[in-house]
Amino acid sequence: MDSGIECTLSKFASDTKLCGVVDMLEGRDAIQRDHDRLERWACANHMKFHKAKGKVLHVGRHNPKHSYRLSEEWIESSPEEKDLGGID
Repeated sequence: MDSGIECTLSKFASDTKLCGVVDMLEGRDAIQRDHDRLERWACANHMKFHKAKGKVLHVGRHNPKHSYRLSEEWIESSPEEKDLGGID
C-alpha cells in the first residue's frame, strides 16, 4: 500500500489518512497522484475505499483549497473533522 506514496500515509484499523503540504502546485499534484496510487492498490487487492466517508480537510490560513478525487468521484471538503486518536 505504501509503495510509491509521496505524502504522509497513516493507516489505522478502519481509516487511512493521506497528508501533504500544498504550498505550490507540485504539492497538489503529489496528493492527487497518491490518491490515484491508493485507488489502484485497492483495485488490485479487491478492496474498496468507502468514498462517501472520505473528506478533504484544508488547514492553514492561506490554503488554496484544491479539490481532489478518488477514482472518478470528487472528495467532499469539510471545515472540521473529529479524530478519535489520543494525545500523548
